[in-house]
Amino acid sequence: MAKVENKTVISVKLSDDSEVINLSLNELGWVGVDRDSAEFKKKRQYLSANNGIEGLEIVVPEEVERATRIFYRDGFVVVRDVLDTDQLDKIRHGCDRVIHKMMTLDKERIGNRGSHRYSFGSASRSGHQVHHPEWAMLIDLPTVTPILTSIFDSNDYITRGGGGDFCLPGAIDYQPLHSDMGDRRVFKNKETGKEFIVGSFKDPSGRLNYRDLPCPYVCCNFLMVDFDKLNGPTRQIPGTQHSHENIPDLEEEPEWMKLSTVCPAPAGSVLIRDPRAWHGGTPNLSKEVRAIPNIEYYAPWFREPMSISMPREIYNGLSQHGQWISRYIVAGQGEEIDTGFRKNLGGTPLTSQSRPVR
Repeated sequence: MAKVENKTVISVKLSDDSEVINLSLNELGWVGVDRDSAEFKKKRQYLSANNGIEGLEIVVPEEVERATRIFYRDGFVVVRDVLDTDQLDKIRHGCDRVIHKMMTLDKERIGNRGSHRYSFGSASRSGHQVHHPEWAMLIDLPTVTPILTSIFDSNDYITRGGGGDFCLPGAIDYQPLHSDMGDRRVFKNKETGKEFIVGSFKDPSGRLNYRDLPCPYVCCNFLMVDFDKLNGPTRQIPGTQHSHENIPDLEEEPEWMKLSTVCPAPAGSVLIRDPRAWHGGTPNLSKEVRAIPNIEYYAPWFREPMSISMPREIYNGLSQHGQWISRYIVAGQGEEIDTGFRKNLGGTPLTSQSRPVR
């Protein structure tokens, strides 16, 4: 087991899986785990009875002001019916294709966010998946763009790319609660002496941190299947986007937080998140893969380093607005992007470890 870069990522050697090509999407899980054990039967009963945010508000695309209000109150909002049938089928096929390719590299389903749990973006050498037309389709949806414009109070926001995550059946653990942002920190690789920077915002006076800011960054996760009590719905802790409290680890986390999951919510919805809000993955004890591809956006006034992740031919097929907000991630004419997968699918951050990596 090797720790890499800032010593917060664990990388283990994965094994190839030549049998994946013969399996359907929902047959890829429960590797090395007995789904019919007494332990998981009991856990399913418990989650079926208790899982989910009570009174979860779900809005429709036309309710722009209400969606914005809920987003700023809770740090997230669910909007249903943002994808029509054809769009949902298209992105589902894209997820199926990419998931199968990733699984050919991970026979034991070690994952890159914990066992049976994966980040689409972290697995990619570009850090994103917008080189696929299915992901690019999500960038400027008429059902979502007005809500983003309202949240940012401007249509001059930008996209930084997109990836998302998925958990296979057999993801039996909770991912620790975490935030997707932080203040600027500088790390040094002890072996090479090279410094690298994580995060952007830093107040030299020390009076403010990134949680004191207006929303700088929005993540839109699209639901490929109905979120239910058993298939690993994302848990969100309402109102934590501005919290200065320490995020509890799994041992400290109260049970109500583990059950604070975004369900039930229908396929074709979008979960619009402020990435500062505390969130995490939950057990998928079902028979289906739970995938939530995403597109991520920065406020007009906020920037962090962005990688070139969109081929020019994909960019040329976007709407005028889609091209404008993608201008920082598109490749130059004739410039090629490495769209392969990272070694060991990028490794697993320590903050995503619920138990030691095998």
